[in-house]
Amino acid sequence: MMLSASSPNTVAKSSLEEMLESLRQKDECDRPPRDIPPALPSRPNSRARLPSARRSLPAKFNVCSVMEDQNQNGSVGAKEETETDKKEEGKRKEKDLGVKRRSFGSKKMRTGYGSDSPYVAKKEEEGEGVKVSAVENKEEQKPEWNNNVEYFINKKLRVWCRVANGQWQLGKIQSTTADTSLVMLSTGDVAKVSTEDLFPANPDILEGVEDLIQLSYLNEPSVLYNLRVRYSQDVIYSKAGPVLIAVNPFKNVQIYGNEIISAYQKKAVDAPHIYAVADAAYDEMMREGKNQSIIISGESGAGKTETAKYAMQYLAALGGGSSGVEYEILKTTSILEAFGNAKTSRNANSSRFGKLIEIHFSAMGKICGAKLETFLLEKSRVSQIFNGERSYHIFYELCAGASPILKERLKLKTASEYTYLNQSDCLTIDGVDDAQKFRKLLEAFDIVQIPKEHQERVFSLLAAVLWLGNVSFRVTDNENHVEVVADEAVTNAAMLMGCNSEELKVVLSNRKIQAGTDCIAEKLTLRQATDLRDGIAKFIYASLFDWLVEQINIALEVGKSLTGRSISILDIYGFESFKNNSFEQFCINYANERLQQHFNRHLFKLEQEEYEEDGIDWTKVEFVDNQECLDLIEKKPIGLLSLLDEESNFPKATDLTYASKLKQHLKNNSCFKGERGRAFRVNHYAGEVLYDTNGFLEKNRDPLPVDLIHLLSSCDCKLLKLFSTKMRNKSQKPLMLSDSTNQTVGTKFKGQLFKLMNTLENTTPHFIRCIKPNSKQLPMVYEEDLVLQQLRCCGVLEVVRISRSGYPTRLTHQEFAGRYGFLLSGKKVSQDPLGVSIAVLKQYDVHPDMYQVGYTKLYLRTGQIGIFEDRRKKVLQGIVGVQKRFRGHLSREYFQSMRNGALVLQSFVRGVIARRMFDIEAKLHLSSVSEASTGELTAVIHLQSVVRGWLARKRFNSMQRQKELLNVTTISKRKAGRKISEDKDMPLEQFQVQTSAMSDLQKRVLESEAALVQKEEENTALREQLRQFEERWSEYDIKMKSMEETWQKQMSSLQMSLAAARKSLATENVTGQALGGRQDTSVSPFGYESEDTTSTTATPGLRTPTTNFTNGNTPELRSRELNGSLNAVNHLAREFDQRRLNFDEDARAIVEVKVEPEATTTNGQQEQHPEDEFRKLKLRFETWKKDYKARLRETKARLHSDKRRHRKWWGK
Repeated sequence: MMLSASSPNTVAKSSLEEMLESLRQKDECDRPPRDIPPALPSRPNSRARLPSARRSLPAKFNVCSVMEDQNQNGSVGAKEETETDKKEEGKRKEKDLGVKRRSFGSKKMRTGYGSDSPYVAKKEEEGEGVKVSAVENKEEQKPEWNNNVEYFINKKLRVWCRVANGQWQLGKIQSTTADTSLVMLSTGDVAKVSTEDLFPANPDILEGVEDLIQLSYLNEPSVLYNLRVRYSQDVIYSKAGPVLIAVNPFKNVQIYGNEIISAYQKKAVDAPHIYAVADAAYDEMMREGKNQSIIISGESGAGKTETAKYAMQYLAALGGGSSGVEYEILKTTSILEAFGNAKTSRNANSSRFGKLIEIHFSAMGKICGAKLETFLLEKSRVSQIFNGERSYHIFYELCAGASPILKERLKLKTASEYTYLNQSDCLTIDGVDDAQKFRKLLEAFDIVQIPKEHQERVFSLLAAVLWLGNVSFRVTDNENHVEVVADEAVTNAAMLMGCNSEELKVVLSNRKIQAGTDCIAEKLTLRQATDLRDGIAKFIYASLFDWLVEQINIALEVGKSLTGRSISILDIYGFESFKNNSFEQFCINYANERLQQHFNRHLFKLEQEEYEEDGIDWTKVEFVDNQECLDLIEKKPIGLLSLLDEESNFPKATDLTYASKLKQHLKNNSCFKGERGRAFRVNHYAGEVLYDTNGFLEKNRDPLPVDLIHLLSSCDCKLLKLFSTKMRNKSQKPLMLSDSTNQTVGTKFKGQLFKLMNTLENTTPHFIRCIKPNSKQLPMVYEEDLVLQQLRCCGVLEVVRISRSGYPTRLTHQEFAGRYGFLLSGKKVSQDPLGVSIAVLKQYDVHPDMYQVGYTKLYLRTGQIGIFEDRRKKVLQGIVGVQKRFRGHLSREYFQSMRNGALVLQSFVRGVIARRMFDIEAKLHLSSVSEASTGELTAVIHLQSVVRGWLARKRFNSMQRQKELLNVTTISKRKAGRKISEDKDMPLEQFQVQTSAMSDLQKRVLESEAALVQKEEENTALREQLRQFEERWSEYDIKMKSMEETWQKQMSSLQMSLAAARKSLATENVTGQALGGRQDTSVSPFGYESEDTTSTTATPGLRTPTTNFTNGNTPELRSRELNGSLNAVNHLAREFDQRRLNFDEDARAIVEVKVEPEATTTNGQQEQHPEDEFRKLKLRFETWKKDYKARLRETKARLHSDKRRHRKWWGK
């Protein structure tokens, strides 16, 4: 039957989709009703498929019946056939020449359905169908190259062809016949190659593109050529979709440093770089609050360690704070490289352990701590190295860079004198200064806060390991039993370990066996003793390495500032395949298989599964899945590790029995291949590796004798005691499957690897693939075969195909609507998240090929989310700008109001403070001024006022006289004017004036009028001058009155001073008379004959006693002195009265004299101004006053001295 659209929004569907929908509706109608969630709006034409076949279909569904029904109706069947034909015509996919079809993209899948198809499921149930997988379909997909050869010939386009030596070269097709073509190479030669070996080349404009996605033709030679072009330009970083490709330059490249870091921080550069990956991880962590991981992988020597260091350097620059922990994190690299890296045949600085460093950040994005986790240190390198390799760097650095004092203390020699180091002919590395490296190591120890005491213990144990390697054995019997040679090696090793040398020799040459209650000592053979000696050295070094990691974690501990935001950087050993591969290489390659599975899971499996489950139109991409190899290693009970643990538990098992068991149980596995003897091969994702089981069991067991543990616990070295205590605790624990401490090395490593994978699964991964361009470690050498092998192992081509056709950015409808919904204009749209998301896409005219809408998420192609982020940022910047200005306006208003209030308050406070200070200063000033100075000041002011009044009155009188003269002149002018007017009024008949007299009269009249006008102007000027004189006179009058008052006050003051002097003198006189009467009644009282008398005479006939006046103070002398002082006082009084009268008369005369303002003396000199005369008078007064006061003080002093003499005389 025909299916019609139910609404205008219904999207046109294919006949197959309509059929499935009708069946589903019918199935749902048969079911009982249930709660149905509200329907979402229909999705746009995203070409998304319906849900996968895992959703339920009718139980009695039959393909044949359905097809018959459709054929009967006709319309549906015809429509489906037409649609199928169109699909077959339109399904020409881009093909990589010579490579099986693996492309994918926006086109629909073929009608040959995979295992998820309902048809396949039904046919399997009926026993009629056979699964048609994507792998089978690819056989039906023929290359389309033959159809395009003519186009390339006509356009003379370049192609890639593989020449006889296996290299790829560019050329142009000259002709083609059947399956072969003639190609003109770029060298000018013509080569005949198979058409299937030709690949289209990209145009010149696409040479050296940053991202391989940008290549028009994606094939292996194009990728190789693009990387080679960039490598030749020292551009070592490229992108393959979400994966960063880093090619090791084997030289210093000027693309690092603070300037480059600053450029990536400011987003000024977007070229592929390790800094860009670290910046993207940091931004995503801060934006979404989810932990991130940077997974660095690649072969040994590809540059993983250096890449990890640059990533840490950038994160330290981004999250650097005041604590300085980021600097400590960077310095841990120096410590770990010294103790965990070594030179191998493929890499001069190969990491012989794996490490995961979690850098924790605060809510503000600052580094607040870190945690370091290590995996499987290669302990065997301590005692065994191959030719051309070195042991761990720290041994050579210690021997070369230790100070003479440290060398003397540790009994150190050169590296060539130690057995563990001189096994190989390689003791140095070109371009590396071990002594300088040692100095940097000491600096790193100090920065990571490892005390000097602990550093010395570490160096002592390192020296002990070297001396243990020099311990030699001597065979003592035919059974190859040995004893330790007593030489400096044993002595120095025991001294550095802090134990007795004899005890050490016993432990190295004997083994104790517990037989019931007895303990039997058994001598060791040369092989056993050597293995035991090496086991001690490896145990000490491995324990020392673990202890250093613990100390670093303590120094970098996050503590209470843990926020749950972190970026993990994984730097683990790369895939290894040597001539001799042992247990260590097996574990390393197993770890790389797990990392490759994680890579595949995130970039292939999860990606495609998510597309399918969310209904996205998608064609599967084929990739090499290494799950079968992982099953070979991990599967229980028959797996490489399980069988290894099983053999390790048997005491009599050997490496040969283990190899035999592997061949017996795993011979049918496609990834396993048994070899003769103890060897076997494993087909890893990166290639086939041959392993030798020699030493597998012993390394997996990793035993350590009990008596050796006792020896270490009795050593004086604190670190050895700590190590032995941990080992004893492990050995005393019961064997439990859940206890990792009692597990074998392989099982323990497997547990660590699973824990690592679990940690990485909870983070957002950022992949970096390091490529080794050549095996000789030389700069500017590019080996295409080696690079191509690594690219194939990394799955770069598949990643690029997914990135080109996939949708790397995906957001749920709720997340997209919540983040970008506010960008919608004022149109009315549906409020549900799906409607908002679709409205945003339509508003910004996003091309339908750039996105797809799934059931739960919105999928965007590369670069689309950046467009929305830019527009969102611009809108938010505008909103923030408006808010900023509005908040600024409010803040300024609030500030002004607060400022005004503060100013008012400050003014009141300052006023109160100023008034208080003024009161205090006024009181201090008043208290400092004496009464005498106050009286003098008052007298001076009074005198000034009197003088100024006198001058003012004098000026006023002068101005008054000028006014009277002016009035008289005016009256006379007016009388003359009236007389002239009376003459004019007389009748003309009375006068007989001649013409000449009339003209003369008129002239005189004009002159008179002019003179009158002039006089009037002079009169006006005089009146103005008079007014000014009157004003000045009034001022002078006021000043004179003030001076008179001052004068009077000063006179009164002087009178009071004179009266006081008289009173004091009179009191002294009366006292002297009373005393004289008591002393001698015959002495007459003091008398004054005249005012000028300066001496007195005693009464005749009186006797004055002399016996009692030994100092010359006789009564007669004292009487004369008193009379002299009294006469001086009287003289001063009379002088004061006389002077007073004189000054009063002079002042009165100055006031009363009236002098004309313009009057002059007979000599032509202008008369003295009253104010000047008064000033002179004042000067005379001041001069006299000063002299008078001085004489008055002298008189007072004489009176006081007389008084003191009286007292002294009476006191005798």
